[in-house]
Amino acid sequence: MSAPERGGATPSLPEGLEGPVRAFLRMLAERRRSSPHTVSAYRRDLRELAGFLAGEGVATWGEVHPAHLRRHAMALHRRGRSPATIARKLSAARSFFGWLLGEERLAANPAVGVRGPKRRRSLPKSVAVDDMARLLDHEPQDALELRDRALFELAYSSGLRLAELAGLNLVDLDLEAGRVRVRGKGGKVRDVPVGRKAVQALRAWIQVRPSFLHGREAALFLGRGGGRLGARAIQKRLRRSALRSGLDQPLSPHRLRHACATHLLESSGDLRAVQELLGHADISTTQVYTHLDFQHLAQVYDAAHPRAKKR
Repeated sequence: MSAPERGGATPSLPEGLEGPVRAFLRMLAERRRSSPHTVSAYRRDLRELAGFLAGEGVATWGEVHPAHLRRHAMALHRRGRSPATIARKLSAARSFFGWLLGEERLAANPAVGVRGPKRRRSLPKSVAVDDMARLLDHEPQDALELRDRALFELAYSSGLRLAELAGLNLVDLDLEAGRVRVRGKGGKVRDVPVGRKAVQALRAWIQVRPSFLHGREAALFLGRGGGRLGARAIQKRLRRSALRSGLDQPLSPHRLRHACATHLLESSGDLRAVQELLGHADISTTQVYTHLDFQHLAQVYDAAHPRAKKR
């Protein structure tokens, strides 16, 4: 068993493996402006791969063959890593090798064609329209609940990612036009519509926002101390609000995003519009919602079609 499989501290790596990883991570942070979370994930995955390769006697990335990567995937599988996790780690390797190829440090990408264990594609769990109403129609009792309602209305109205919500500044809002400017993955900017209910909730929050403000904080959503409301705090407040509303399922900002996409697609069937709203670079990412749309259609059919009704 190689050292990475035993766990414990990460061993020191040959410079021929470590150096290019450092350069790649620097490129992600400085040139592609990837988020710290993305850079950290690449660092973890690539150092894990480098540790495995070092245990196999590999000293430079140019010595890597597809067989090395397949053995790495098998080792991860034996350690109980899920197919989704293994697929993500192989994707990180493909991206890294692709960069090395572009930098003319490699003659070929050894990760092309290497696949992990097959995985079942699970559909995102949506939230029923009635449950969303129970969450959002609660009458706020104080300024914090006004802020929370604005947060959740905006997340559901515009399908924002958690990081996008937390990163919003007050100047990003144009409530007269009913839109918000969002900085998504890779620093890409998109303008997203904001629904009528969300606009009302945001106006109510903006009226009381100065009572939270200390100094010149630009963030749209503020915490008790006057600073930007963080992602963890948003998750915690949503879970708390869901329990208060009597919902029997845990809610996360990601599920509000799914609910927005699913309900829009069920109503409009316009996949391209949903893709643009969510900020998906590839429509194949959005197409998972077509499965949910079919489930909804099947339920309506079973309930309404005269040849489908149970007698």
